[in-house]
Amino acid sequence: MYLMSNLPPYEPTAEFLNMTFTGTAPTTFDWRSKGAITPVKDQAQCGSCWAFSATENVESENFIAGKGLPTLAPQQMVDCAKDGCYGCSGGWPYKAFLYVAKAGGDDTEATYPYTARDGSCKDKQGTVGAKISGYKQVSKDETQIQNALTTVGPFSVCVDAEEWSFYSGGIVTPSNCGRSVDHCTQLVGYDSTKAPGYWIVRNSWGTDWGIQGYIYLQMGSDVCLIADYVTYAVSA
Repeated sequence: MYLMSNLPPYEPTAEFLNMTFTGTAPTTFDWRSKGAITPVKDQAQCGSCWAFSATENVESENFIAGKGLPTLAPQQMVDCAKDGCYGCSGGWPYKAFLYVAKAGGDDTEATYPYTARDGSCKDKQGTVGAKISGYKQVSKDETQIQNALTTVGPFSVCVDAEEWSFYSGGIVTPSNCGRSVDHCTQLVGYDSTKAPGYWIVRNSWGTDWGIQGYIYLQMGSDVCLIADYVTYAVSA
């Protein structure tokens, strides 16, 4: 249950997702049921959540592009993404996306295993599991995020997770969350069958935490900053 201790300013330069949505989004949606999500991972005692969030998104976007679901290497981003990222001390997923696009891809976990500590960069020695051309941002509007999630794929989201340590179930409400970003995760779905509904968020603290590694955040109130830092990779 490790949070980031060092974040540079949030200054993304990618264009925003520009889509016209027609009709009504389904009341429930979950990318896990589509086969687009790898098993929950564990970042251990390293503030590398940003790398896990980015890695998980690249994995999912690769699957949605019809190229399979690889298990990729967050350790490569920890070791090699140096522009505005600080390894186990924190970083932004969009910076990791920029690194992966420039480096020619993210290696597989099998060829670049996770160590939970800062290391020397070895990005030319592993086997590339997925490539991206860049990334895009998503509007802070939760209705737009809901619509986009069903078509574009799971998203990388950064949140305030200060109060998440003891979460074991239920829906997190605004009164249970702060407003200072310190953690990054993956938004994989939602359930709005009963108002106000909840977002389904995948964490990187192992399956013993939360609901087998997941947490539910109330929809419609920007709980834990869920709508403020939403990005996704563009598969190459």
